[in-house]
Amino acid sequence: MLLDLITSRRVVFVGGKGGVGKTSVAAALALGRARSGARVLLVSTDPAHNLGHLWGRPVGDEPVRLAGPGDLVPGAGKAGCVDGLEIDPERTVEQHLSAVAETMRRLLPERMHAPAARHLQLARQAPGTHESAVLERIAEAVELGEEAYDLVVFDTAPSGHTLRLLALPEQLTSWTETLLANRDRSERFGAAVRGLGGGGETDRDAELRRILLRRRNRFSRLREVVTDPARTGFVLVLTAELLPIAETMEVYEKLTGLGVDVAALVANRRSPADAGELLDRRRRLEDEHLARLRQRVPDVPLLDVPLLPGDLVGTQALAALADRLGPSPS
Repeated sequence: MLLDLITSRRVVFVGGKGGVGKTSVAAALALGRARSGARVLLVSTDPAHNLGHLWGRPVGDEPVRLAGPGDLVPGAGKAGCVDGLEIDPERTVEQHLSAVAETMRRLLPERMHAPAARHLQLARQAPGTHESAVLERIAEAVELGEEAYDLVVFDTAPSGHTLRLLALPEQLTSWTETLLANRDRSERFGAAVRGLGGGGETDRDAELRRILLRRRNRFSRLREVVTDPARTGFVLVLTAELLPIAETMEVYEKLTGLGVDVAALVANRRSPADAGELLDRRRRLEDEHLARLRQRVPDVPLLDVPLLPGDLVGTQALAALADRLGPSPS
């Protein structure tokens, strides 16, 4: 069963093409684990947040309780909890740039403050600024999960955005390593010129080095966690249609290329086979699409989730979906 597949994981990413039900599956997984006693942090990295709508309560940029022991449908063992967090991209970028600005004011000579401020203003809209800032928050959420939770579930943005984010830790670690190497060469040259003298410049160099090391270590740690199949798994959600199947195959190959373990595939909203000719024909077409997916991805568990009646909103509806994540994967 799908919940069994993630029981030993500390981090689970839920992703796929837009509109296939990622948020519902992520929330149901979180609730299912909480019903068995786990403390779960559910994090949305999608700019089009839906956690608040799904749970019927406000969710913001700091963790808020979505379900506690009194809200959970009784399950085996002691009930846990689900806390929710929606990463606010704008606030994240503002906080990120404010921290950088404060560091630059501290480390740079006063004559360089104005040019540095202009540079940061341009960087606000630069490609990669948003992704880098969001990645910092993902790293923070993983660290918070290790300290205060049993599981962190990420409800991710559509596939392309998520793949860029997952590729960033290695890229940023490499980039920071290059900066550190350049700083080392610069410091050795400066020390020779100054005759190994101390002073303000040396203090600034040392602080800058500490900042770069801290950043490198954070991204290196995130990369280590994300690529460890014992700790992290990726659940790919899809609908049994031509385009979502094609995208799922591509995303699977890219994730495995990044060293990320794909723990399961979830075919969501499967049509019933006994509800009239139209749905029966659609079901047979879905079976053909899934058979093609099975040929390309034969070794990853595949779970069918039927099309459910009603709106998936609130704890009771999510508990019903969590129950559907129990059958043994094919």
